[in-house]
Amino acid sequence: MENLALIDSFSEFKDNKLIDRVTLMAILEDVFRNALKKKYGSDDNFDIIINPDKGDMEIWRRRVIVADEDLDFENEEITLTEARMIEADFEIGEEVSEEVKLIDLGRRAILALRQNLISKIHEHDNTNLYKQFKDIIGDIYTAEVHHVRPRVVILVDDEGNEIVLPKEKQIPSDFFRKGDNVRGIIESVELKGNKPQIIMSRTSEKFLEKLFEQEIPEVFDGLITVKNVVRIPGEKAKVAVDSYDDRIDPVGACVGMKGSRIHGIVRELGNENIDVINYTNNIQLFITRALSPAKVSSIKIDEDNKRAEVFLKLEEVSKAIGRGGHNIKLAGQLTGYELDVIREGDVAGTVADEDDVELTEFSDEIEEWVIEEFAKIGLDTAKSILKHDVEDLVRRTDLEEETILDVMKILKEEFDS
Repeated sequence: MENLALIDSFSEFKDNKLIDRVTLMAILEDVFRNALKKKYGSDDNFDIIINPDKGDMEIWRRRVIVADEDLDFENEEITLTEARMIEADFEIGEEVSEEVKLIDLGRRAILALRQNLISKIHEHDNTNLYKQFKDIIGDIYTAEVHHVRPRVVILVDDEGNEIVLPKEKQIPSDFFRKGDNVRGIIESVELKGNKPQIIMSRTSEKFLEKLFEQEIPEVFDGLITVKNVVRIPGEKAKVAVDSYDDRIDPVGACVGMKGSRIHGIVRELGNENIDVINYTNNIQLFITRALSPAKVSSIKIDEDNKRAEVFLKLEEVSKAIGRGGHNIKLAGQLTGYELDVIREGDVAGTVADEDDVELTEFSDEIEEWVIEEFAKIGLDTAKSILKHDVEDLVRRTDLEEETILDVMKILKEEFDS
């Protein structure tokens, strides 16, 4: 059969590309009609019969019988003499149907047909892929590391689709090897030429929100609502939660017993420090909660300019500001207010020194019992420790000289960065 080489690919495309029967038939008919137009000038009088399951097809051309001397349009008309060679009792005005073999189109046309068919199939796949991932933008997705490059990680999912995780969408502590499973959200789908590029992100606030939804049943069920999420990826995050059911403690439900529920999320985000805060419409109370663990004395709100002056006792200032200024920055983003921290007793309008940092902010680098030893002698901020000599601290605490030197090194690096 002349068209065997071309038709053999029908079932292959259908099985490998997961194209439904109707779509495959439409693509095939479109490809063949384009070829017929090029060969005969029009495809209006052609019938194409396709059986993709068997990998077979037929093309029939319909022509009207005319007198031999009246032949004007060879594609649409056939002479009486020629018609009677097909069937002896044909008469003028009747319609003749003849099968067109692919070989009649020519070898080059057949090769072009196959190439056009492959192109149409790929175009269909890319359109479907674009629609598939466009529908799940903002959802968590898991894929396997296929290749690690300096500025991007290439992932592949179970269906062989390529997903891109750019460097700027990775958490700073992320380290991937080939074969690792990676979770993130589908952030965008962009068309590069005809091929969709799927972008994953692990730094988006939406990723943290979706992790809450995935890991905490009450959030998934809608009993607890995540009102807002702000984060500095890999460092610190604040999540405001609320519940319409007064019997539910939204913060307690999200954190879990001894942090059991939130630990998995923290590990996924490279030990990102997550503060879960009870949402409220009372802006003063919301700002107070957002600045936790600092204890706020009073707040002066300027609603028109979305600013707030927050008054704190001296020992609470470093807690409010946080390491690297992260706490106050995120509190401002969470509440939507620009926050000015002012020490009680300072001249009105004087903003507090933001240099010092609460020692508990270094809990990921300094062990808790070491922090407690310093607290016993009233040293609970970085600068308060750095002001002392090592010998003095060895004498006043139960800490070894090597431990104190390690702590001072960590604290100095904070102020040098």
